[in-house]
Amino acid sequence: MNSPARPDTAAATEILPVDDTGPAAGRTVVLLHARPTDRSMWSAHLQEFAAAGVRAIAVDLPGYGDAAGRTVDPWSAVPETLAARGDRRCVLVGNSLGALVALQVAAVNPELVEGLVALGYRPHDQPPSAMLQAAWDQEKAALARGDVDGAVRAGVTAWTAPSTPEATKTLVARMLRNNVERRNRNGEPTTGADPLQRPGGLRSVHVPALVAVGALDMPDFFDGGEALARELGAGPLVVVPGAAHLVPLDQPAAFRRLVLDFLDSLEGRE
Repeated sequence: MNSPARPDTAAATEILPVDDTGPAAGRTVVLLHARPTDRSMWSAHLQEFAAAGVRAIAVDLPGYGDAAGRTVDPWSAVPETLAARGDRRCVLVGNSLGALVALQVAAVNPELVEGLVALGYRPHDQPPSAMLQAAWDQEKAALARGDVDGAVRAGVTAWTAPSTPEATKTLVARMLRNNVERRNRNGEPTTGADPLQRPGGLRSVHVPALVAVGALDMPDFFDGGEALARELGAGPLVVVPGAAHLVPLDQPAAFRRLVLDFLDSLEGRE
């Protein structure tokens, strides 16, 4: 597993930090993290995918992890990062924010994307449920009073389940804290106009897709996932037992099985 050297020139400012493992000849899967996390949410999966013959690339999205402070649009930065590494086709796998970015990339760069797996998706213009709004309010209130610990606790409560292992909650808390502290230093990441809001928007995405949600997630992500599955013609929404919002962390083996089965299904389409 390795990461590229940091770019030194202005022309390379959109190249994002990545972890990359697996055979060069294998099918490439690009892993896009959820909002509370960073690319380290995929660390336990990289070698497992490599052992299955899959090349896996985990990316820090602009404003998160080692890409904190970046203000480039993720739907342009992700393709530029892959192009700089010589990757021309891939399957995008995104959780939450990562699912949104995967759709944005597919809308802007359809030639790059041969398949898409979206976990825990909710469109940003979908009105929040009372449960989601309460989670946002608790985090914002803690941040407003400078209580980073309180904001992290609120985030862990919102995005994990009571049954989530303590080690996983500790990992989520670490990523959340890092993001909060870096956000305090660098400000919120900014982007241009969402390409999914342009004429045609989501209807311009025509790729094989799988849409899933954790059985213990908030209702918002069931509603968003069901609507997305219909829009993409992806078949029924897949519900992952025992998982909350961060499916790959709550149920890692089930997550990998979903992705590998999806990759197998692509073989029959070629």
